Amino acid sequence: MRELQLKTSRKTQLIDITAQVQEALAEANGATAALVYVPHTTAGVTINEAADPLVGEDVESAMQKVVHEDWEWKHVDDPDGPNAPSHVRATLTGPQVLVPLREGKLALGTYQGIYFCEYDGPRDRKVYVTTLS
Repeated sequence: MRELQLKTSRKTQLIDITAQVQEALAEANGATAALVYVPHTTAGVTINEAADPLVGEDVESAMQKVVHEDWEWKHVDDPDGPNAPSHVRATLTGPQVLVPLREGKLALGTYQGIYFCEYDGPRDRKVYVTTLS
């Protein structure tokens, strides 16, 4: 397993990590898939268009509109302030993606990329990348 280190700079932020994931697969040695996993409850990972960086900004904006900060939340005891919306947003994206490999390379579609999704930043974050045989 390889560990990627990320530092986010905004409360809600999508970061294209496709190249870092591919680099972590340098020793894939016949593996058939890559599992990309986020070990955080207020962050996630998704696959979406990476050709246009504005898609990431659109997803950020949509998540803030779909899950409102000003709802009456019950989970409000976090030391950094209420972050219940961050937990819900992370649930919507999920903590992992599984990507098939073709000759050691991510078998993504032409426009696809892997995004780390921050919902409670800025923070230092980890992403785990492992291969399946």
